[in-house]
Amino acid sequence: MRVFVAGATGAIGKQLVPALVVAGHQVTATTRYPRNTAGLSAAGASPVVVDGLDAVAVGEAVARAEPDVIIHEMTAIPPSFGTRNFDRTFAATNELRTRGLDHLLAAAAASGVRRVIAQSYAGWPNARTGGPVKTEDDSLDPDPPPGQRASIEAIRYLEDTVTHADGITGLALRYGSLYGPGTTDQIVAMIRKRRLPIVGDGSGVWSFLHIEDAATATVAAVQRGATGVYNIVDDDPAPVSEWVPVVARQVGAKPPWHVPVWLGRVFAGDVGVSVMTQVRGSSNAKAKRELGWQPRWASWRDGFARGLGT
Repeated sequence: MRVFVAGATGAIGKQLVPALVVAGHQVTATTRYPRNTAGLSAAGASPVVVDGLDAVAVGEAVARAEPDVIIHEMTAIPPSFGTRNFDRTFAATNELRTRGLDHLLAAAAASGVRRVIAQSYAGWPNARTGGPVKTEDDSLDPDPPPGQRASIEAIRYLEDTVTHADGITGLALRYGSLYGPGTTDQIVAMIRKRRLPIVGDGSGVWSFLHIEDAATATVAAVQRGATGVYNIVDDDPAPVSEWVPVVARQVGAKPPWHVPVWLGRVFAGDVGVSVMTQVRGSSNAKAKRELGWQPRWASWRDGFARGLGT
């Protein structure tokens, strides 16, 4: 198939483009920066330099590529960030998730593309009530911390828009917390410096995903899956109180500090306290069933031990 990957040089894109090529697809891959085109060509794709927020440029690029499938992987997440100014940090990504998606869907409609896959996120957007693990049928958080409201609204917009676009099979892939090449340097550095303490009881549940598994799930979604939302996560949701000490041991760091909620709020704000004590994990049963996908790294325990850099 002819596949158009928007945002092909991010962490997922770097794994996704060669995986699509190996699967036999003809790939057109976009980047904002001319310096990235050589790498995309080496991976077997046809590179295009385009700003995802330029509606005309996006429309022209899609029209030239004549794709069967469009994949939206555009983000602008800085390599290092904290939780105190979450919405400010994710402002550019939120724009790509909203206006950027609109431009791709308009281009899809104009070019007759009938399948669009868009990157979403599994984890902190889940409702922070009820059981520890959520499915796609559970609602997103109706009352997130104030500093996260713009970001969750952007995710809500992306998922609702791509799955209700006229004449298009639209899939929103909720990737878990990514680890592997290009994704875990900040967390590992913080754990080694004991700057990622366990806040309160550390009961916030995280769902992880190796970057390689993000790519294989997306390749599966090119040809399988009906319109809808899919959690793309590993099999092993775990609370902060469990995974942070394990990772500390695996990277040779001292055990993490334990700090009370009030102190965590001083340093990390309400968002930081939420992700450490309140967030819920996600189930991957639907993705396994409907996409025919299985994560190579079924548990972060094995993945962090052997797959951080591979």
